[in-house]
Amino acid sequence: MSARTRPAALRWAGYVAVAVVFAIACGFLSHWQFSRNEERARDLALVDENYDATPVPLREVLPVGGEFDASDEWTPVRLTGTYLADEQLLVRNRPHGGTAAFEVLVPFRLDDGGVFIVDRGWVPPGDPDPEPDAVPAPPSGEVTIVVRLKPGEMLPASGRSADAGQVPTIHLPLIADAVGSDGDVETSAYGQLVSEDPAPAVAPSPLPSPTEDPGPHLSYAIQWILFAIMGFAFIGYIIVSERRIRRDDAAEAAGETPKPRRERRRDRDADIEDALVDAR
Repeated sequence: MSARTRPAALRWAGYVAVAVVFAIACGFLSHWQFSRNEERARDLALVDENYDATPVPLREVLPVGGEFDASDEWTPVRLTGTYLADEQLLVRNRPHGGTAAFEVLVPFRLDDGGVFIVDRGWVPPGDPDPEPDAVPAPPSGEVTIVVRLKPGEMLPASGRSADAGQVPTIHLPLIADAVGSDGDVETSAYGQLVSEDPAPAVAPSPLPSPTEDPGPHLSYAIQWILFAIMGFAFIGYIIVSERRIRRDDAAEAAGETPKPRRERRRDRDADIEDALVDAR
């Protein structure tokens, strides 16, 4: 290798190294999107399996002192007891109806003495105040309700708090501390309301069904693979262009006039045709 071509070879090796590093990064990102797509597919399968199942008694799914199993998410369960309306809480900043709405949490005392948190639905913010103008009360006396089981949420990473009578998220240990009722409050799961018997005359707006959209993860994963391929193609184009420029410079240095690219291509085509004629 001549001294003149050595710097170019080193530069091209650097280009290829950059393309390899870029391809590795794209590979990791593609794998992450494939993993998210698989996780989303499992979530959709769980909804499909549990969402419209026949309701069963709560303690068949969640025994006293037992832990919530993630495979039981969205399972409809039946509870009998009374609402503790005086200990109602509002979850702020919930995205419903195109507004920062409130979800209505009401503790529900079961016949066995335990307390289960029920999300009865959502209410819009007030006008002009952000607080809701009215929150429909739960039915009084003994009630039989059907809810779908959901795991509790994490505390907000921002550490934001909420006003009195409100919570920033459905973090069940935090809600258990805020609820002043006697008895054990279930902290491994809560319920999204499906129905109440007897039904109240006015109720919060029902919570929406989970979306069936699989999300863009699969398309993103394929895009990252294409980006990796495009990276190598771009580096190849740069190297070919540099080689052509070097040949043209060498021709000029030798006193020759470099042929335009289209003319060189026509010459190559003519050579191929001559070779085919000779072969015949």
